[in-house]
Amino acid sequence: MSSGRLSLEVLRWLVAWWLLWRIPRPSQRHSAPAATGSYSIVVPARNEEENLARLLPSLAGVLARSAQVIVVDDHSADGTAVVARGFGVTVVSPPPLPEGWTGKAWACATGASVATGDRIVFLDADVVVEDDGIDRVLDEHARLGGLVSVQPWHRPERPYEQLSAFFNLVAPMSVDAFTPLGRRRRPTGAFGPCLVLDRDLYRRCGGHGAPEVKGAVLDDVGMARAVHRAGASVHLFGGAGALRFRMYPNGLAQLIEGWTKNFAGGAAGTRPLTLLLVLAWISGLISAAYALGPTDLSLAPAAAIYAAYVAQLSILFRRVGRFGVLTAVLFPIPLAFFLVVFLRSMLLTFVRREVQWRGRAISTRPR
Repeated sequence: MSSGRLSLEVLRWLVAWWLLWRIPRPSQRHSAPAATGSYSIVVPARNEEENLARLLPSLAGVLARSAQVIVVDDHSADGTAVVARGFGVTVVSPPPLPEGWTGKAWACATGASVATGDRIVFLDADVVVEDDGIDRVLDEHARLGGLVSVQPWHRPERPYEQLSAFFNLVAPMSVDAFTPLGRRRRPTGAFGPCLVLDRDLYRRCGGHGAPEVKGAVLDDVGMARAVHRAGASVHLFGGAGALRFRMYPNGLAQLIEGWTKNFAGGAAGTRPLTLLLVLAWISGLISAAYALGPTDLSLAPAAAIYAAYVAQLSILFRRVGRFGVLTAVLFPIPLAFFLVVFLRSMLLTFVRREVQWRGRAISTRPR
């Protein structure tokens, strides 16, 4: 292998360490429960009876302290409202979806309108909260202010769910929050499964009715922009030990539809330089997989490059979820799946100008 080729491979491999240098977690609690003040938890839920049966029991400690938990039944066709009422939480239904709004943004805005807490925690229905997870997240908000957002630790259970591995890495890579520059670089997005901000900031930035948010494919990217516009900061965390979720448990079709939708909104919010770095790293992965075939490289250097990526992925995957060593060893399979879904998302986003999620069409046209 020439020195130029070796330098290129090393640089591409190093990109992932730069983009995911450190993913901080909400720290162990450093304030008394009373110091967190009053808060309301808003859960937008469309056909989420199964997920609510896992989320709401995990909020038992929150409910025991009489904190307000609001489930917004977003015109569900299943027993979402029945399950929520069974846990004694507040259940509201949003009015018909207005023109120019996405369903999730409208549901969140409806929940926020009846929230009484000083702070509002928006949680997706597929999240499960660890014992003191909410307290830890609220402590970080009390310390930092602004918008605090947490990406839950992904806990797949069935083999096909391992195909989500690269999506879970590329998403945090793309927001510029976890490089060695730390908070000196402003994040370009947030994580929709958990958003925390106080009522005053929610009002000042326009909340889910802000122009950046209400019609966005991903409310988290729009919310981060609205918060920055209001002059506040955004602070991002990984959820290991505090929040976890299991994404798309209902089969491969749901997984494809979900990630297609997520990348339709996420790619547009990424800085060009960061996008180039992510693409450079992915090209290194492709090169490493291709090098084991009939190329100009001998077996030893090709195997060394491949092994370097396997070692890297084995570490990085564990930072974002329960993705096994076997997934790292066989990384060309989830990588190929990632590329196919990414291309599908780009086609639907920029050609068809529409993606689907939970029976609703979501426009990807610029607003």
